[in-house]
Amino acid sequence: MFSAVSAVPGSSIRRRGTSRLAAAALAAGLVAGGAIATAAPAFADDAPASSSGVNATLDNPGVVVGGTVKINGANETAGLFELKVDGGGTIKTYCIDLHNHTQANTSYREVTWAESSLAGNGDAGKIRWILEHSYPQVTPADLGQTLNVTLNDATAAAATQAAIWHFSDHVDAVPKDEAGQKLTKYLEEKASNVAEPAASLSLGPAEVAGRPGANLGPVTVSTNAAKAEVALAPDAPRGVSVVDKDGKPVTTAVNGTQLFFKVPAGTEPGSAKLTVSAQTAVPIGRAFVSDSKSQTQILAGTSTASVSAVASANWASQGAIPAVSAKKDCAKGGVDITASNKGDEAFTFELAGQKHTVEAGKSQTVTVPVAEDQAYDFTIKGPNGFEKRFQGVLDCKTAGSTPVSTGTPTPAPSAASAGGSTSGSQGGDLAETGGSSSTPIIAGVAIVLVVLGGGAVFMLRRKSASGQ
Repeated sequence: MFSAVSAVPGSSIRRRGTSRLAAAALAAGLVAGGAIATAAPAFADDAPASSSGVNATLDNPGVVVGGTVKINGANETAGLFELKVDGGGTIKTYCIDLHNHTQANTSYREVTWAESSLAGNGDAGKIRWILEHSYPQVTPADLGQTLNVTLNDATAAAATQAAIWHFSDHVDAVPKDEAGQKLTKYLEEKASNVAEPAASLSLGPAEVAGRPGANLGPVTVSTNAAKAEVALAPDAPRGVSVVDKDGKPVTTAVNGTQLFFKVPAGTEPGSAKLTVSAQTAVPIGRAFVSDSKSQTQILAGTSTASVSAVASANWASQGAIPAVSAKKDCAKGGVDITASNKGDEAFTFELAGQKHTVEAGKSQTVTVPVAEDQAYDFTIKGPNGFEKRFQGVLDCKTAGSTPVSTGTPTPAPSAASAGGSTSGSQGGDLAETGGSSSTPIIAGVAIVLVVLGGGAVFMLRRKSASGQ
């Protein structure tokens, strides 16, 4: 009745060109042994919502406005990207993941800093300060007046990106012109730590559980929108509804609103979902990640955008009644699986080859270590058809020690990433440059052989807490 949970362990491989080769070889070896789980570019549709509310797509992998900066003697393109928000609106972002490339038509989602390459970065708050005090939040004319120089959009964008890389990847990026150099230096010297911005929209917890005849929750709404719309999924069982803390039907919510699933007594064991959606401006400084290894971005400018979040409820009259959620934890280098049990019997599940039991009325979090750049695929099953699947790629770290390419000046933003160049003897993105072209391949194969020979080791850390 309970689950089998699998993950694809592997070695942390810094460069993306090597990573792709190593991943392919590793996959081939594990398939031969019958041990691989199918990876997916994003969380499964039935997984609980992430901690934030914006999903967007990067159609064009190149910067939309920017210029050239020099890093370790290499000329690189730097500037702003533009992402299209699902449901309407656009957002502008800078790169906070210099040595990884972008991918066209890639889906991104808003996350906390702890779920991104900013996890554990003591300078993350300085990046937000730069975003709030430079282009595009401040015009080139105003920036130029402050510094007594003449700036245009391209120069301001490149200089701002250079200052951001100083704190995100800890490199010295130098704009090609004197005005840009002055702006970068000014931003680096003036930057001070600012607190992480709140999510545009989030629901917590993402899943609740209980018995029919009660209001299951609460699910608390956190948003900067003036008003959000609340809707129950159309496939919810007859009689189930969404109510507020007083038991009254609810169709709208504001920040702090508590939502409950009202499940009539006698309802057969089952589940339902609700969606909260709104139109709002996403706070500057929110991180955006992709589960397809495209470089991490940070929000620099926004229009009014569509945001949404999903929460679900499970219920049964007796036995174990589980609620399970998953969240990347970049600080720990893994995925936190949190299971709670609102039933009257213990809930037992299997995770990474070990069984875990959550007593009635309790909750437990298990952190499954996952190697950087590695795909994971967890499925947890329980009573009454309960099943949750969590898929993704752990892409948390920058590669600050990786040498950048030696390229020639780029006259305009290219189709390469903000940290990449299509020129030079080796070409490609930053992840594939530095050293002999055969060196990454040899290193990748060697790492794969070590992994296959040594096997995979999962170390589980558990922490128990009382139920909600």
